[in-house]
Amino acid sequence: MKTNIWENYSGTKRKEVEDFCTKYKEFISSCKTERECVRFAVKEAEKNGFKNVRDLIGSGKKLKPGDKVYAVNMDKNVMLCVIGKEPLEKGLNIVGAHIDSPRLDLKSKPFYESQGFCMIDTHYYGGIKKYQWIAQPLAMHGVVFRKDGTQENIVYGEGDDPVFAISDLLPHLDKKDNQKDVKGEDLNILGGNIADEKVEKNKFKTAILNILKKNNISEEDFFSAEIEVVPAGKAKDCGLDASMIIGYGQDDRACAYTGLRAVLETKNPEYTVVNLLVDKEEIGSVGATGMESKFFENTMAEIMNLCGQYSELALRRALTNSNTLSSDVTAAVDPTYTSAYNVETDAHFAKGISFNKFTGSRGKSGANDANPEFIAKLRKCLDDAGVVYQATEMGKVDQGGGGTIAYIMAKYGMNVIDAGVPVLNMHAPWEIVSKVDVYETYRAYKAFYGMKA
Repeated sequence: MKTNIWENYSGTKRKEVEDFCTKYKEFISSCKTERECVRFAVKEAEKNGFKNVRDLIGSGKKLKPGDKVYAVNMDKNVMLCVIGKEPLEKGLNIVGAHIDSPRLDLKSKPFYESQGFCMIDTHYYGGIKKYQWIAQPLAMHGVVFRKDGTQENIVYGEGDDPVFAISDLLPHLDKKDNQKDVKGEDLNILGGNIADEKVEKNKFKTAILNILKKNNISEEDFFSAEIEVVPAGKAKDCGLDASMIIGYGQDDRACAYTGLRAVLETKNPEYTVVNLLVDKEEIGSVGATGMESKFFENTMAEIMNLCGQYSELALRRALTNSNTLSSDVTAAVDPTYTSAYNVETDAHFAKGISFNKFTGSRGKSGANDANPEFIAKLRKCLDDAGVVYQATEMGKVDQGGGGTIAYIMAKYGMNVIDAGVPVLNMHAPWEIVSKVDVYETYRAYKAFYGMKA
């Protein structure tokens, strides 16, 4: 295998990459929130014969090898499972990704007036460089729940809709030493500039609220709303050679989509396979929809019960005997900022899926350190399938670091390693990946699903 995968991909192989990535671009263009990702996954699962675990509980039906099921948690987690031939307590092959991405969230009381504008107040989510979100087109995706129990899914700012923006101070007046020093309270969206002349106070705010009333949404409804501000527009090919993709939320939806596609195509595995898509990774995997919750564990208990194999001991054995790919992206070496990387050991574009034996910060603080016995077995699996992969770290040792859901999965005593797509511009509004790395990641997950647990 030559250094750059493109040198080995031609003809039919390149067409496979392009066809796969075309569908991937459609996914990240339309699925910009956790709820949208879950709706997409459920739709695809049901098209491929997966049944809702909730519908099976109490039905008297028993799961058998080859059966396919899924479970949803609060519309922001989804878990897909294909039952294997071996008893579940012998272990599972799990691919777990997160579907939340850095963004701006609307506050519970977002609307106010200032200088002839209706402004919309935000609270940033996850690790962002705040200045990157200024002076560019933005959209709003989310859901509003009313007191009467009805809900309204909203998307503003896509297609031919008017977009939103956060203003920036012109360079003629910005004399700060660091012009990139933007505060969280400065991330205020321009909501509108036409007044409602029928009222005396809050004329601009009232005009915007009147527009929302057309959808039966009141100002008070934003207390029970979840509105995410994301970059407006579709993912696109990047580079004159169209070798890359630029789009929002590829951390970690590049891994979410590839893992989902792999499990949808898995049939009659020897060991039970699981695709797990979770929320809240960008803020520590906390809360009822983060990996720290009991959703995964509780769902596995229900599935084992439906298979007639449940006991507390059998569940513990199943989790301990499992293998997991914590499918999360990693930092690709940036040719402009090479001083932040160890170019010999860090991930590169067009060299395949990246495996980080450990993450964490500096002295491996907060890391899951994968066992070499597991890695050796994984290497054989990937080599037998002809998958292109690279063993990497993430930046210079003292430069920084990062975390994933790996250490949480490892609490069960299972084997875990981080494996995903190398990314440029990570956590920026527009991230960049290599098409061939996305495709090789999909191939790696598919091969892993067939590995002996």
